[in-house]
Amino acid sequence: MIRVLIPYHLRMLAGADGEVSLAIEGLITQRTILDALEARYPTLRGTIRDHETGQRRPLVRFFACEEDISLDSPDAPLPLAVASGAEPFWIVGAIAGG
Repeated sequence: MIRVLIPYHLRMLAGADGEVSLAIEGLITQRTILDALEARYPTLRGTIRDHETGQRRPLVRFFACEEDISLDSPDAPLPLAVASGAEPFWIVGAIAGG
């Protein structure tokens, strides 16, 4: 099971409590996790990625094993610790402003 942590406001929108567990077959990537997350919680479509381009929204960041992987390819394999469920995949809302 892949463990995913999403920001509070997205958990409320999705109706999810705490950490989300996803069963994903095959290669574990940002794209496969987000596809599974949006399939399970359709209300999240368009909140993390743009509907048309599929690109990450500018103020959303992704972390795996305490590293910012937001700029990595969405099809790059994630670390084994995330793929095995030992470490969560974090979706974080960035803070902007002055």
